[in-house]
Amino acid sequence: MVEGGVEAQTKQVLENLTAILNNQGLGLDAVVKTSVFIKDMNDFQKINAVYGEYFKSEAPARACVEVARLPKDVLVEIEAIAVV
Repeated sequence: MVEGGVEAQTKQVLENLTAILNNQGLGLDAVVKTSVFIKDMNDFQKINAVYGEYFKSEAPARACVEVARLPKDVLVEIEAIAVV
């Protein structure tokens, strides 16, 4: 797990997502929907700022929900649907 708080974890999640897409010959522009799961809704602004660094033009549709607990006690998890 990445140290440094929710911004660092969000950046790592999006870097991982980018790497997975790139491995399939895709980029973040192929993402049409994301679901963001966060431990504390008070962190939304911080997460959104990092998210905006990756989805610069048209951001995909997004759902964001606060959850009681995430695997390995991370602060943020993002799932994505991409279209080929």
